[in-house]
Amino acid sequence: MLAEVRMEAILAELEKEQAVSVAQLCQVTGASEATIRRDLNELARRGKLNKVHGGALPVREEFHSEEPDMDTKRQLHTPEKMRIARYAAGLITDDDVVYLDAGSTVMHMSDYIQATRATFVTNSVECVQRLPRRGLRSYVLGGVLKPGTLAIIGGEAMEGLKKYHFTKAFLGANGIAPGPGFTTPDPEEAMVKAMAAAHARETWVLADSSKFGAITAATFLSLDGARIVTDQLDDRRYLEYTDIKEV
Repeated sequence: MLAEVRMEAILAELEKEQAVSVAQLCQVTGASEATIRRDLNELARRGKLNKVHGGALPVREEFHSEEPDMDTKRQLHTPEKMRIARYAAGLITDDDVVYLDAGSTVMHMSDYIQATRATFVTNSVECVQRLPRRGLRSYVLGGVLKPGTLAIIGGEAMEGLKKYHFTKAFLGANGIAPGPGFTTPDPEEAMVKAMAAAHARETWVLADSSKFGAITAATFLSLDGARIVTDQLDDRRYLEYTDIKEV
């Protein structure tokens, strides 16, 4: 069987079954395991399927081109975000130097932080307003204020980040998917997130379950570049890439 014909047969079987094993595909095509694994790698490279240990799953990702503003985000998945934020806040100790991103879930962390001697750096106007009310020592990056999400971005923010070294960074994400990784709609915001992670000993992405399978315009980290805190993980293949805490 020609390679292209064999790969079409693989995709047809996947569409029918919604999950296929290497052994199953060997029976369908008459090819060896080594050949099937090569075909799966190629189809995954083309974006036709998601290769997992021992087989393949369909591509379930959806592309989102627009980002809701902060007022809208506050109304979405609020109980889940609160649980995630509470757990993440509990990871902070008094000795930490912490970066807090401008994500709507990260914003809620300030309500639960007990480590009163930790130091905080943020690019979030929301966090800047909340942290001092708790008596927490905080620094804000300079730069361009993004109206929708109230995030501070741009060259000045990037330069400011270069001066810091964080023990922990907490980031938001608009999309999480095996190929693209962690994504956000704004390339400038993606650069700020990526630099914060690069300057952190530990990076956590806080994301409710709706973010899994979504893709937006700009990647800021691969999936193995951060641990994840979420409310519920339905697709267990993500555990192959990184540590995930369900709360």
